[in-house]
Amino acid sequence: MQEQHLFEYAVIRVVPRVEREEFLNVGVILYCRKPAFLQTLHTLNTDRLQAFCATLDIEEVKAYLCAFEHICLGHAAGGPIAKLDMASRFRWLTATRSTIVQSSKVHPGFCTDPMATLEKLHERLVL
Repeated sequence: MQEQHLFEYAVIRVVPRVEREEFLNVGVILYCRKPAFLQTLHTLNTDRLQAFCATLDIEEVKAYLCAFEHICLGHAAGGPIAKLDMASRFRWLTATRSTIVQSSKVHPGFCTDPMATLEKLHERLVL
């Protein structure tokens, strides 16, 4: 039997007008300490986003999501935050903020395969 690992995840949301608190789910970020896993998956449905907010800068949103990926993977393009340890990067990415790209509260669970769990959460919560 495979070992169960505690994981934490948050949903990545696009909030075009922060004052209205309306959002669309666009991705998921998942952290699992034991297998040293921190990754994100996102899908931008540009038609849906434009219908939601016609003035939204899609390229800006893409850049933010790209930054999330770089930070998760610890790439130099992620800047100084990407140099932090994995747990600190996850906490930074999921910290409460009032910007166009935000994350939900963090939710826990158990899994044997973090990537498969991330894919399942992405399918269920974003697609």
